[in-house]
Parts: sequence; structure tokens; C-alpha cells
Amino acid sequence: MPKIVDHEKQRIIVADAAIRVIRNNGLDHATVRNIAKEAGLSVGSMRHYFSTQAELFAFCMNLFAGRVQQRVEALQMTDSVLPNMKQLLLQFLPLDEDRKMEMEVWFSFSAKVLVYPELQKLSDQMHQGMFRAAQFVIQELQKQGMPRKGMDAEIETERLYALVDGLAIHMLMQPERLTVQKVENVIEQHLSMLCQA
Repeated sequence: MPKIVDHEKQRIIVADAAIRVIRNNGLDHATVRNIAKEAGLSVGSMRHYFSTQAELFAFCMNLFAGRVQQRVEALQMTDSVLPNMKQLLLQFLPLDEDRKMEMEVWFSFSAKVLVYPELQKLSDQMHQGMFRAAQFVIQELQKQGMPRKGMDAEIETERLYALVDGLAIHMLMQPERLTVQKVENVIEQHLSMLCQA
């Protein structure tokens, strides 16, 4: 009797192996041979799951986007608006080992957008997700009547998006300087500054 293989589950196993290879050895080492070895597969069987390297990278990028979405959907919202908005924004930052790994590999993939134009759309979608989160925060503050007088919602959305994106990069590049607590304080203070006294 032939062995039944869960194709989608196997693709995730291969993608996770690729992510480990990239994180441990860099994107240049993410060859079919190295990924197959990490996944415990033969090189030939890899083609059953991903026909090209770009297809594998795209799958990994989608996997990351899905994980961020799951974290956002799992948030337990309370009646306190600012703590809720802070928690939402923190989902996009490398606050623990899993998210740090995701972010490191994501930046590696982003560099490949120039080589694989088909990845551009996925990269744009991830950035749009972060932008929409910033937009949602500003809109939610407006809905609650909380923003300071004269606040320009469009400009503040861009500033908040840039702040979160910048913090993500700084946390990866200078983790000893930018602790989780400091990042949480920066987000908290920025949200408070957007509001009336």
C-alpha cells in the first residue's frame, strides 16, 4: 500500500528547514541540497513540494505573514484603548526568539526581491500589513475622541508606521541597546503623545 503524504504539512516542514538554514548560515547557503538535508529529504523529492527556489521563498514569506496575522487575531482586547493599541503594534516586533528569527529571515528574503521580482508583491503585502496596523491605531484613537487637538491623522499614521518599522530593524541590529522593555516604553510613550493630556 502506497504511503500517504500530507503535501501541505510536508511543504511546511521544508519551509521550516529552509528558515533554519537561512538563519544559521545565511541566505547564500539556502540551496536545494542544504535544505533537503536539513528537512531529512532527498534532493529529488524536494521538487515534489517546490519547483523553484523563488516558490519556496514565497511560501516562507507567506508563512511569516500568516503567523503575524494569527498573533493579531489571538489578541485579547480589554476596555483600555492605549494598552490594546500597544499590544497590536508589538506583534510586528522581534520581542522573542521566534519573532526574532522570523524578522531576520524576512530581511534576508527582502534582499532577494531584487533577484526574484515575483517576491515583490509578498514583500509589499507585509509592509502594507504593518502600515494598516498603524492606520488602525490612529483611526481607533480618533473614534474614541482621544487624539490631541490638530493631529494630522495621515502624517501620524506614517510616523507610527516608520517608528514600528525602525524599531524592528534596530532591535535586530542592536539588541543589547534596545531591550524589549525599552521598546515597549517607546511605543507606550508615543501613543500617549498622540493623545490629549
